[in-house]
Amino acid sequence: MTASTLIKGATLPDGTTTDVLVQDGVIAELGAVKATADRTIDADGLRLLPGLVDLHTHLREPGREDAETVLTGSRAAAVGGFTAVLAMANTSPVTDTAEAAERVYDLGRAAGLVDVQPVGAVTKGLAGEELAELGLMARSRAKVRVFSDDGKCVHDPRVMRRALEYVKAFGGVVSQHSQDPSLAGPTACCHEGELSGQLGLPGWPGVAEEVIVARDVMLARHTGSRVHVAHVSTAGSVEVVRWAKAQGIAVTAEVTPHHLLLTTDLLTGYDPTFKVNPPLRPDEDVRALREALADGTIDAVATDHAPHARHDKEHAFVDAAFGMLGLETALPVITTVMVENGLLDWAGVARTMSVNPARIAGLDDVHGRPVAVGEPANLTLVDPAAKVVVDRAASVSLSRNNPWHDRKLTGRVVATLLRGTPTVLEGALA
Repeated sequence: MTASTLIKGATLPDGTTTDVLVQDGVIAELGAVKATADRTIDADGLRLLPGLVDLHTHLREPGREDAETVLTGSRAAAVGGFTAVLAMANTSPVTDTAEAAERVYDLGRAAGLVDVQPVGAVTKGLAGEELAELGLMARSRAKVRVFSDDGKCVHDPRVMRRALEYVKAFGGVVSQHSQDPSLAGPTACCHEGELSGQLGLPGWPGVAEEVIVARDVMLARHTGSRVHVAHVSTAGSVEVVRWAKAQGIAVTAEVTPHHLLLTTDLLTGYDPTFKVNPPLRPDEDVRALREALADGTIDAVATDHAPHARHDKEHAFVDAAFGMLGLETALPVITTVMVENGLLDWAGVARTMSVNPARIAGLDDVHGRPVAVGEPANLTLVDPAAKVVVDRAASVSLSRNNPWHDRKLTGRVVATLLRGTPTVLEGALA
């Protein structure tokens, strides 16, 4: 029997205020709870959400434990309010076998801070040529349901079609890094536009993303399978996804916090912290992404948390590694960009950061559940009014490539509970 927790006076996503008693890993009682508990959390003025779920996390283990490990990444996720994360396959070795998937799964269970669900590679070695062990990974202890060559596009349409046909058999989904390599070019490092020309940086155009999104939604319609568009970054991609959904095509999409706020003008200082793939885009794309998340065209927020060791980032911009941190700051960024601007209410935050990601990932039996009696106590408690100045030195991630350093954001995760056990209390690891 686990210790019980009483959360007093929390405000739920729908605006109602209640006490929540958690016992033995589930929500045992709602309302004016009279029972005593082993632990009491004063939640006056705080929002209680279903635990956040991240569809897109890079934990780097195995292979790059100097940048992040499953344990340190799990700590960052818990501090960020997450109770489940999907660990991308571009590790070393690549997660392209059942054995490799189970290794990541077991490392996550050993860490015990969030549910770490491995993402399987679509192709062997992320080479884009031969399908990986999709069926074996799906039948493994890890029960892989999401497959992605993230970091690389499955650019061959025949391979993508075969992957979609294969995963359909067990209800899987292919998450595509949409980027036509023939349009992006091998040295491209930022958005192609007037600014990239002024800076002398090789860029790739938004259409490199958009043509793959368009191709893949048509392949999804042809196969009757599911495709998920990872880290949508352009207005054109939004329009393709909106059209596809109107046609009844089984497509879902995610957007990152950094693509909702940061813009390409940040590149003027050549700071490699802001080098990310897909690249930061102009204001007009950012506005389209915000509107699409608000109206449901984009289903989910996903961090694309991409930690790097200092020696991989501290280079000339064109030579630095792609990627930035995101787990610890995702909720404050969404609060600042979407809630404070009236684009999402807290029910919308719960939908885009918990309910929809859990459904897409096939984790909705235990995550993204309503705050109701009998449901698993995977919960996140948020102070919606707190002002936070981000300090990269305070991160629990191993890496420091934090694009939010010194920015003032709104919203702070106060507590995170995984199956009723606090992983974070008073904003710090429990």
